[in-house]
Parts: sequence; structure tokens; C-alpha cells
Amino acid sequence: MRRLGQRWGRELAQVEFAVEEVPDVEPWTGGPVPLGLTLPGESGGPVRIVIYRRPVEARATGDREVGRLVRDLLVEEVADLLGLSPESVDPSYDTPDD
Repeated sequence: MRRLGQRWGRELAQVEFAVEEVPDVEPWTGGPVPLGLTLPGESGGPVRIVIYRRPVEARATGDREVGRLVRDLLVEEVADLLGLSPESVDPSYDTPDD
């Protein structure tokens, strides 16, 4: 998040970032469990980007992969919010090195 904040600080100033254990989903929705989500601001509140800890940990095979997955998820959510490609938001998107 630090790298995104340095590059997109002004655009993300009113965005709230959070980590939650699991998404609030029905017991079985027929699709994959989300790893992250952007929630619109309610009643004038900030847009909220949430990363779900347990699904991310279940998907990754170790701490290093958790870090890369979280980085890529944040980049994807920010890119979607700003209407840009993930590579435009962070050139290191989807690369093995951090």
C-alpha cells in the first residue's frame, strides 16, 4: 500500500482500506469466494477497499505469496476504482518480484 500511496496519494486520500477475516456471503453462492472487494461510500462516507484475510491465506502457499497476492489485489481494486489498467497503477503488477 505504501507504493500505491506514494504514487496515487491524492486520488486515494478519501479511500478507506481495511482487512476483514472473511466476506459476508451466503453459505453457497455458486461462485468463488472473493479475495477483495471495493464497497461504495454510504451516506457521504469514503469508498472502502477490503481484502479478506482468510480467503487470501487459503489461496496462497506461503507468506511471500500472501504478500504478492495482497499487492495484486490492491492494485486491481485501485485500478478499477480509478478506471485504469492495473499495469498503469503499479508497473510491478502481476510480477514475481516485489
